[in-house]
This record gives sequence, structure tokens and C-alpha cells, in this order.
Amino acid sequence: MGAGHDHGTRDLLTSGAGHRRRLWWAAGLLTVFMVVEAVAAGITGSLALLSDAGHMFTDVLAIAMTLAAITAAHRAGTDSGRTYGLYRLEVLAALANAALLTVVAGFVLVQAVQRFTDPPHVPAGWMLVVAVGGLLANLVAFALLRSGAKENIGVRGAYLEVLGDLLGSAGVIVAALIIWRTGWAYADPIVAVLVALMILPRTFALGRSAVRILVQAAPEHLDVARVRERLAAVPGVCDVHDLHVWTLTEGMDVASAHLRLDPQAELGTVLTEARQALHEDFHIDHATLQVEPAGAARDCTPVSW
Repeated sequence: MGAGHDHGTRDLLTSGAGHRRRLWWAAGLLTVFMVVEAVAAGITGSLALLSDAGHMFTDVLAIAMTLAAITAAHRAGTDSGRTYGLYRLEVLAALANAALLTVVAGFVLVQAVQRFTDPPHVPAGWMLVVAVGGLLANLVAFALLRSGAKENIGVRGAYLEVLGDLLGSAGVIVAALIIWRTGWAYADPIVAVLVALMILPRTFALGRSAVRILVQAAPEHLDVARVRERLAAVPGVCDVHDLHVWTLTEGMDVASAHLRLDPQAELGTVLTEARQALHEDFHIDHATLQVEPAGAARDCTPVSW
């Protein structure tokens, strides 16, 4: 017999409209300044501006993929053929973002190394003006995405990219000021390298989180042994087996388990208390629990995974 909650599903669907609205605004703003930075990089020859424009492009692409994923998940919420909706598209978008950021960082590093031998002259004034505009655009986008990043891995991916780009824009401003005041042309490729290296740690962390979800590993913040012990402590439960805990998408942990009951246990009461324990102690709002009488032999063979 199974039982479960769908509060997590409803919460994600309800919050989807707000996420989409903020993502659209952020995408539009960043697209405008991405074009401005790319044109300015071509005119001035600044590798730092080019790296910032490339990073901003990945921001826009990340937001576009996240928008598509959230929209698809929202529309699939009532599709009976997709019992879990399309929430995993958000995770796939985050993984694609991580891969793309790695490529961009590698490209910038290669270009920067080549420029160290003969750094070109870069007009510091134009570089500074464009970098300040990019910083302001990233600050607005950062504010728009901050709340959604706490509950949606796709939005978090876009948020992390905007955060990195914000720091990158600040670095370009520093490079422009150094070139303007001292004429030291090496500031441009050095900042480009720093921006690229700054991207990589967050990219790897995002990719790792996405892969953990896709391979259905237990959430890092949950101790599966503690979940088992808590279910076993529910009055009327004498054994817990075939326990599985995984993440469907960010903010939506899922569990399934078999509970063996004492002969005197009241089935409805046990299920209610078990679901309540999972919700209150582990924030698991979607659980499928199969109950078995104490005297019955196990008619299910534990699978290898």
C-alpha cells in the first residue's frame, strides 16, 4: 500500500511563474549589454572585455535554457503520461551550463596565454565605460535571480553565472583603471585569466550537483541511516527495508520504503506518523510507503541498487 505527499510538486509549479518573469527581465538586460561588450571588445581589442562578453553570453544562454526547462515542467504538470513532470529538464539545463562555462573558461585561458608575449594597446577609456555598464547590468540581474536561486537548481545555475560575471566586470574595471593610469597593457590578459579561473570552481560545483541528481544519489544534506532510524522509531513499525531517498529536482526530495508493522499497529495511524516524520525531520514531502504485516514473509527481493 502506498502513500505520499505532492506539496513539493505544487510549490514548484506555483513558483514557476515568478521565476519566469524575473528570468525574462534578466535575460533581456544581459543580452543588450552582451552585444555592447562584444562590439566594444572588437573595437578596443580588449581580451578582458571579450571574456566578460563571452561569460555574459553563457549567462543569457543559461537563463534561456532555464526558462525553457521551467516552462516545460509547468506545462507537463498535468500530463498523465509524465508522472513526475519534466523537472529533470532543469537539472539537464544546469549540467549543460556547467559544460559550456568550462569551454568558455578554457578558450579565454588559451587566448590570454598567447597575448602575454605581445599584449596589444587597449583604449582604457572605452574599456572602463563599457565595463561599468556591464557591472550595473549584472547587479540588476543578480538581484532579480537571487530569491529563485534558493529553490531551483536551474535558476541557481544562471544566478551563479551572473555572480561570476559581476565579479568579472569588476575585474575589467580594475584592469581599465590600471591601463589608464599606468599604461601597463598586461593588466588586460591578467584580468582575463583571473575571470576564467574564477569561473571554474563554481562550474564544477554546479556540474557535480546536477550529476548527483541525475544518478539519483541520496541528497548530500540527508543521512539515509538517520531516515531509516526515524521511520523505525514510528510507533507500530518493527522493521524498515528497501529504503531509497533521492532528489527529483532542487527542493524536491523523494523517498520510498517498506515498513513492517507490529500485529497491533493501526495502518492509517502508522502511515500518517511516518509521513509526518519525513516532512518535519527531513523536509521530504513526497514519499511512497509500502506496509507489510509483521508475520508475513518478505515477498519482495531487495534489488542490487
